[in-house]
Amino acid sequence: MARPSGKVKINNKRASFDYEFLEEYDAGIVLVGTEIKSLRAGKASLQDAYCYFSGGELYVRGMNIATYFWGSWGGHEPLRDRKLLLTKKELRHLAQADKQKGLTIVAVRAYIAENGFAKLHIALAKGKKEYDKRQTIKENDLRRELERS
Repeated sequence: MARPSGKVKINNKRASFDYEFLEEYDAGIVLVGTEIKSLRAGKASLQDAYCYFSGGELYVRGMNIATYFWGSWGGHEPLRDRKLLLTKKELRHLAQADKQKGLTIVAVRAYIAENGFAKLHIALAKGKKEYDKRQTIKENDLRRELERS
């Protein structure tokens, strides 16, 4: 597994609050035109990003990569669906799990790997109930209090 470089990390902070992660994967992203330059500049958002299957392939929807400022006619559409690259075994496993009720695939983090490729850290997740969210907040507050003292 490629480790993320320290330069570009775009996080989806809301995902860990709304979902409980069951399994996590690193997937490559198929980018076109000036998308990679904009991603390297940190001009992306994963706020409403989720993954879905179409024709046996995995795509991410809702990932916003802003248009590149210095780009000209060859710009890109900021909210287009982007194909994710995983092994066949991982795709089969995620497709079976995605069919189960209550499970979804969410985008957690986008980063540039050490080899220079754009990667998306995704997770098979189960939605949290309201009481689970309150429990998570309580645990985080307790941990912070212990660290302070």
